[in-house]
Amino acid sequence: MESMKIGLVGLGKMGQAITHRLVQAGHNVAGFDMGQQARQQARESGVEIVTTLEELATKARIIWIMVPQGEPVDQVIEQLLPNLRSEDILIDGGNSLYKDTIRRHQALQEKKIHFLDCGTSGGVHGRDIGFSLMVGGDQQVFEKIIPLFAAVAAPDGFGYMGPAGAGHYVKMVHNGIEYALLQAYGEGLDLLKNGHYPNLDLEKVTKVWANGSIIRSWIVELAHEVFEQDQTLEHISGYIAENKTGQWTSQAAHEKNVPVKLIDEALAIRAWSRSTGGNFGTKVVAMLRNKFGGHTVKKNEEE
Repeated sequence: MESMKIGLVGLGKMGQAITHRLVQAGHNVAGFDMGQQARQQARESGVEIVTTLEELATKARIIWIMVPQGEPVDQVIEQLLPNLRSEDILIDGGNSLYKDTIRRHQALQEKKIHFLDCGTSGGVHGRDIGFSLMVGGDQQVFEKIIPLFAAVAAPDGFGYMGPAGAGHYVKMVHNGIEYALLQAYGEGLDLLKNGHYPNLDLEKVTKVWANGSIIRSWIVELAHEVFEQDQTLEHISGYIAENKTGQWTSQAAHEKNVPVKLIDEALAIRAWSRSTGGNFGTKVVAMLRNKFGGHTVKKNEEE
């Protein structure tokens, strides 16, 4: 496989994981981040560190952006733009709103800069097992850099979804589904703990579910890991944070008159959890989010 040169902006948890997989696959990676610790960790994994975005734009013709959605993405593009060349490729691998992605694609197209949107799923475990990548934009551009996506993704874990915005749209809906799935598992496990047989061993239940059951999944495997350590969850709050993708999923569905009642209810429960501290079910969801995404779990206030 031919080695490719790529720049990466944003060396947080996800950015570090992506650069690690690219370097391990033999690609040359230059990276930029404002944080000294992030830069040092990336340097130790074989990434060439640059000190400015202007310098990064001179190092690589392909630049992958991993910064929070919204204004930070626009700011990065604005700083890169004066030093980009015709036919350069930008990839937005964050959770951007697909409407913003379409706008950015059109603006960059006028300047002869290619722009791909890449919905990225896999959380903190993606570093070791690979990510799921949902890519939108010009298909010919996507096909030019398939080796990069193949290096970052799990086996069979990447694909071209459609024109500009399609990758982020598919990832948005993926996250909406995630909200409903997590809530369903949380409620079921709450019923097991507080139902007719309150002494059930949840560690044993989730181990059995993870092997051969209809509802087996990676989420169940992570739940088993949670209950191996603690079955009461008494020291944590049931507060569930959220990003904007769940809300965007609901809004997009309502625009098209597609019912998403389970996703809407999951969103409402998360809001309720933040005002009340939730219950055992929302504690389960909070712990699962921590397991797959490294999201912070709140401790009980009295502690």
